[in-house]
This record gives sequence, structure tokens and C-alpha cells, in this order.
Amino acid sequence: MKKIGILGGVGWPSTIDYYRAIAQGAGRFFAERGHVPPLPVPRMTIESVTQAQTRALRGRFGDERSWSGFDAIFRDALLTLQTAGCDFAVIASNTPHARLHAIRQGVRMPILSIFDATAEATALTGATHALVLGTAVTMQASDYAQSLSRHGIAANDRLDDDEITEMQALIDEDLYAGVSPRARDRLLAFCDRHAAPGTAILLACTELPLAFPDHVDEETFSAGGHLFVNPSAAHVAAALNLALSDEM
Repeated sequence: MKKIGILGGVGWPSTIDYYRAIAQGAGRFFAERGHVPPLPVPRMTIESVTQAQTRALRGRFGDERSWSGFDAIFRDALLTLQTAGCDFAVIASNTPHARLHAIRQGVRMPILSIFDATAEATALTGATHALVLGTAVTMQASDYAQSLSRHGIAANDRLDDDEITEMQALIDEDLYAGVSPRARDRLLAFCDRHAAPGTAILLACTELPLAFPDHVDEETFSAGGHLFVNPSAAHVAAALNLALSDEM
């Protein structure tokens, strides 16, 4: 099995979930092939950054230099994972993927894109339109729209600044420090207002799927009358496929 590097900490609840999902997914893979406990899991190293620091270092779109401090934190973390002997890495967060073109400079180790994994999962739903929900950085960037367009899927028009601020507040207040009792209802109410029928809703912050605990390991699922795509689950599936490729 290949060794997986997990760059986590943005935020810590989803970092835990990545580790759990990878370990459980590997266990299912080997159990189905007749292995007995203790079931093998890939070797993993986690390098966790500090979200209070990375949030303060977010730059301005269109100003590459303003992101230099943010990029450096994630680049250094990836280099640490590379030095630890990881064969590839996943960043357990959507937000820094918007800066992956800069973060990965000087890193030789492959980094699995959450955008590509999610676009492939969305394409399998048959949806032709998608609504991307996430942090302000993710919703203001065009990366998801570009990845989706390669599969013939149009991303919905960007929400206005007030709506983006509302989604960021939902994530900060109801998910980053653990899932609050109102998180699911608050998220569904937002989707009711902004998602047209037949739209695939991308939960493109790794904390957002935690509002649906019965579906955290499903790449796609339905809830509250909406079709959801879980980028975290799609990303984990891609990591497992690569880590276990020598076992298949």
C-alpha cells in the first residue's frame, strides 16, 4: 500500500473524519477479500496547520503576492509530509485547493485534487447544473466551475456577497467547533432558497457534510428534497483508490 499524507487542521473535525474514513474504507476493502482482523490500513502521516493562522493570512483574489504567507504555510506542511516518506498527499480542506497552483510549487509528491474527484462524482449523478457551497474563498474562486465544465456541468451563478458571508458564518458558527443542533436545518434552509430543482449541491467545505452524519461516507446522497455531492467522500475514495492500487 502507498503511504498517505494528510494535510489537516482546516478545520480539525474534518481532519479526524478523513483519517477515520480512509481507515474504515481500507478495512472494508480487505474484509471483502477475506482478510481477518486486524485489517490492514494504509500508513498515514498527518501534518496539521493552525486555522487561526491560515485564516488571517488569506489574500485578495487577483493579487498573487497577497497570498504568499498563506501559500507558504501549506507548502511547508506538504514538504514535511514529503520528507516523512508519503507517496502522495491529500489536503483535507477545500479552501487551500483554490491556491494549489502556488502551494504545490517545489513539492515533488503528487497531491490529489478535491476539485477533480468531486467533478467526477457530480458527473455520475447526471446533473447538468451545480451549486457550490463553501467558505468565502471557495465560493469566490472559479476552480470548481472549471472542473465541472470539463464534465459538461454548469456551476450556478455566484451568490452575492451577503449570501457568501451568510454561508461562511454558518460554517464558522455551526460546524468548525463541532456540529451544532441547528446546522442541518440552517443549511437546508439556505439550499431551499438558492438551489433550483435538479441542481447538484456541492458541500464544498469539508465541514459541511458533517451536518448530515448519516451520509458522511457517501459521495452523493439526497436529503431535504435536494441532491448533494460530498467532496470529502469523493476525495477519500480517490485517495483509497491510489493507496490500494497495488492491491487490486
